[in-house]
Amino acid sequence: MAQPVVDPADDLPRFPMARRPGFDPPTEYARLRADDPVTPVRLRHGQRAWLVTRYADVRRVLSDPATFSSDPSRPGYPQLRPVVDRKAAPGSFLVTDPPLHTRYRRILAHDFTAARMEVWRPRVERIVEECLDAFLASARPADLVAGFALPIPTQVTAAMLGVPYADREFFTSRSRRHLDRSLPAEEVRAALGELESYLAELIAAKDRDPGEDLVSRLVTRYLRTGEVSRDELVGMTVLLLVGGYETTANAISLSVLALLEHRAEWERLVAEPERVDAAVDELLRYLGLTQHGLVRAVTEDVELGGRLIRAGEGVIVSLSSANRDAGRFVDADRLDVCRSAKGHLTFGWGVHQCIGQHLARLEMSLALRALVRRAPDLRVTVPLAEIPFHFETPFYSVRSLPVTW
Repeated sequence: MAQPVVDPADDLPRFPMARRPGFDPPTEYARLRADDPVTPVRLRHGQRAWLVTRYADVRRVLSDPATFSSDPSRPGYPQLRPVVDRKAAPGSFLVTDPPLHTRYRRILAHDFTAARMEVWRPRVERIVEECLDAFLASARPADLVAGFALPIPTQVTAAMLGVPYADREFFTSRSRRHLDRSLPAEEVRAALGELESYLAELIAAKDRDPGEDLVSRLVTRYLRTGEVSRDELVGMTVLLLVGGYETTANAISLSVLALLEHRAEWERLVAEPERVDAAVDELLRYLGLTQHGLVRAVTEDVELGGRLIRAGEGVIVSLSSANRDAGRFVDADRLDVCRSAKGHLTFGWGVHQCIGQHLARLEMSLALRALVRRAPDLRVTVPLAEIPFHFETPFYSVRSLPVTW
């Protein structure tokens, strides 16, 4: 598809907006929340959409899937990726509406409940401690991303799904390219295609010889009975694999960096590690991990934030802006590990709220507890300005984080 050329005379703000290194969302968001909380913006392919920045408006959009559709085949669906999505891929439950979305979530829900995550707690604890043993035995300074933050969720996700951990270089490299919004569309498509082919072969192997893992259970219970197609199962597995390790690895590394940059907050957790569980939600609120937000197509005329939005237009809801809304969180731009951040929107809201949120919280909590207990003197070895951040992906992260102890 030829990409439309944006008229230089067009004075609409371009989205996504530039973000500076650190933890704050783009500076424009604070002004927009105050003065223009639902504002028109211009996207990469020349498309016009509405950017929603206030907490209440973002939550309203996410609570109404009938009016604000996740289906890319709907008119007005905002296109943020290099690849223009004309329809949802089979099994892609992130970009489907009820009742199809309901069917997909029902198939997966049992394996991601809070109770089910408690069953996984001993194994996750063991993985965390083993990763930290290896990390603390390495030469200093050491990269916290490669040595600790990434191996934990990669191992946990591989074990849960039944994906060979030995193949991590293959699937992590393809996942990164698939998510990289600075790459040409052809390269993004190729990376996803290679990942889908790999997982299709894995599913076929599970069909021949199922094990005790999640993919095997989905094969035996749903694929063999015809309740899901092979393409649908591949699509589900792509989302579970990429979402299972990528976002949590980012959250762990950015959490450590934020705490070390706000040393008093780190020291508070060192002195009172029982605060870590509550601190996880505050970190999730503060960090702006979902930096480009979520997109929806409007199915009927609706008033939002004082604007009339027509059917066939699109909206982008900024989770990072909503989480910094002073109307919802007092002193919202300050990291405070003693704060109750209940109600933050990092995992979304409504029917599409992240299915893996309980697992992510568990991994983050156990990783941070282990670090404050065993490496209380941890510190970053370079200034914040020298740390390489990922700005071109939908999930904010650092490429590397050199630390010593």
